[in-house]
Amino acid sequence: MKLKQKFTEHPASVDETYLEHFVFAAGMSRKLIKAAWCCAVHAVMPWRHCTSGSTAIKELHSVVTAGARAEEPTAA
Repeated sequence: MKLKQKFTEHPASVDETYLEHFVFAAGMSRKLIKAAWCCAVHAVMPWRHCTSGSTAIKELHSVVTAGARAEEPTAA
């Protein structure tokens, strides 16, 4: 596989350019880090962020499984 294909094949499978996919994936990463932080704080202080982590996960799941992303086979 050519180097260019490594950067464009997967983004094309979800109907995005490399840059569009990069922005989307970086944004998802930021949201996941925030959700993980809320869960970690909740583990130590159960009265804090009671629903933040689960709400974020539900929202991220709905975004990732929408449209072309839902049609792509999952990686093993």
